[in-house]
Amino acid sequence: MTRSQRLLFRIGYSLYTRTWLGYLFYRQQLRRARNRSPKGHSKPQPRLFNGVKVLPIPVLSDNYSYLIIDTQAGLAVAVDPSDPRAVQASIEKEGVTLVAILCTHKHWDHSGGNRDLSRRHRDCRVYGSPQDGIPYLTHPLCHQDVVSVGRLQIRALATPGHTQGHLVYLLDGEPYKGPSCLFSGDLLFLSGCGRTFEGTAETMLSSLDTVLGLGDDTLLWPGHEYAEENLGFAGVVEPENLARERKMQWVQRQRMERRSTCPSTLGEERSYNPFLRTHCLALQEALGPGPGPTADEGCSRAQLLEELRRLKDTHKSK
Repeated sequence: MTRSQRLLFRIGYSLYTRTWLGYLFYRQQLRRARNRSPKGHSKPQPRLFNGVKVLPIPVLSDNYSYLIIDTQAGLAVAVDPSDPRAVQASIEKEGVTLVAILCTHKHWDHSGGNRDLSRRHRDCRVYGSPQDGIPYLTHPLCHQDVVSVGRLQIRALATPGHTQGHLVYLLDGEPYKGPSCLFSGDLLFLSGCGRTFEGTAETMLSSLDTVLGLGDDTLLWPGHEYAEENLGFAGVVEPENLARERKMQWVQRQRMERRSTCPSTLGEERSYNPFLRTHCLALQEALGPGPGPTADEGCSRAQLLEELRRLKDTHKSK
């Protein structure tokens, strides 16, 4: 990206996140998506674990919101409810009470429904980072804070980089004897990661390492349906990765039927997601500067992450 392109990008990003123009753009996206795909861009595949249900809600052109439901108590938590109409329809269909909204970050395609839903559900609390300017925030969260709703125990983890105050949410599987679930917003996708809008490569690497510290059986529920595109890029940088090839075949079958590709597991992601594989020697030799005898390991991994991001952005534009 040239200097003038970087300047134009910063101006556009500032307008989107800090002025009413961003909200108007979001509303336009919402209208177009509702007209184009009244039932959503994908067929969701909910998961039920011993009285806890995770329901993906496809919204906008490729976003996912989620309902996390304690089925015994009839209580629900919404994650990133960008289309309040779609989320409300799911709440009514499930016959549950919305008591909390968990917002991963401030971007309108993740926070745009906060106002309407919090007004409709008067006792609903809106959680998120106080550093991120999240609309209608009522309950600020810090790293490792826990939100409790019925049997649901959900821990906030600070993962800056995409935005300064980005949070991911980890649903503890122990209370319902099932897998833990990571709602990753725009930090981590199936075979991809979010762009670094408000941080450095070192910041994003640290956030990704936070996720890498979780268990392999943790289910990944991302903020977007980017699987096929991301796996295509992963094949460019690691063409001989058999785990990626197998996953791509499965994803293509899913997408032919417009089925959702989430969740994957963190164990799977470690095997084919290049943004989680900056420690792998083969990837370092192919793309990154050699670590050298005195180079700092974290710095060289951050350089590799930055190069992966640059290549991914180029790949996306083709």
